[in-house]
Amino acid sequence: MIKTGTEAIKPVVYIVDDDEFVRRAIQRLIRSEGFEAETFATANEFLDYGFRDEHACLIADVKMANLTGLDLQQKIIARGFNLPVIFITGFDAEEIREKVKRAGAIGYFSKPIDDQALLDTIKWALSK
Repeated sequence: MIKTGTEAIKPVVYIVDDDEFVRRAIQRLIRSEGFEAETFATANEFLDYGFRDEHACLIADVKMANLTGLDLQQKIIARGFNLPVIFITGFDAEEIREKVKRAGAIGYFSKPIDDQALLDTIKWALSK
């Protein structure tokens, strides 16, 4: 919990990945640490959701149909949100690593993901 004045806000991690197994696994991991975790199968589904950028971060798959994780990040920024983004991918390549680095990613992981490293990155992102 993060206390703001008199109320406590539970940090939330949004997970956007077109692979249901990955979404569920990451959601369970995050909830085991006491954080809220909301999952979305598509970038558009997430954009239609009433997300917040305070005490929150986003985990987004790089390669998804229609809108990629990088496209999603750009749309979030265009809407005026400052939501830290951690990218994940099953298709690791130097070109992708460079793109997410230039985009200002908080973290980048290739699947399968090291659970502890992901949790450490989430905690760091939520502390910003």
